[in-house]
Order: sequence, then structure tokens, then C-alpha cells
Amino acid sequence: MKIKKDDQVKILSGRDAGKTGKVQQVFPKHSKIIVEGTNMVSRHMKANADMRQSGIITKEASIDISKVQLMCPKCNKGAKIKYTILEDGKKVRVCNLCSEMVDQ
Repeated sequence: MKIKKDDQVKILSGRDAGKTGKVQQVFPKHSKIIVEGTNMVSRHMKANADMRQSGIITKEASIDISKVQLMCPKCNKGAKIKYTILEDGKKVRVCNLCSEMVDQ
């Protein structure tokens, strides 16, 4: 997977198209991610020991990984990324637009 937890991503399609957010969780087996503040859904929750308040709760739902694009930290644009192997053998992600390393 080219997108990891704590990456900044841009939503490409859907009702939240154009919004940016931080990746909270990644599900590589299902090719889905949860992005902070996007794809909000309402759930009717019953009160239990962990959550005393019952009612309608809004929370983030997962979206497909193909509907997001990684934001380059240097050029601050949504960009495709490629992998490059450094001299010490470390594999890093690189922005296709500005050729800057995404991984620190």
C-alpha cells in the first residue's frame, strides 16, 4: 500500500471530493482507509458500559483507497508517488511532481 497511517490525503470522488484529511486507520486486506473528518455517517447507538450516552452518533466511515491521493508535503498538491531505493538500501516514497521524499 502506498498510503500509510498519519499521511495527509486528498479525496478525489464522492460527496467529500476536494477535502483533505489525515489518515487515521488503514485496512490493507480490504483496501480501505478512514480519513479524519470525511465520509461522516450517522449511527443509532444504544447505551452500554463504555458509552453512557445513547442516541444518534456521527463518525467516520471507511472509504476505498482508490478514491484518495497522497498530498505531497513540499509542493502541497495531490500527487502520484513512486518508490526509490536509496544507497543504504532503504525503500522510500517519492513525489512524482517535485521528486521530493515523502517518507522522513
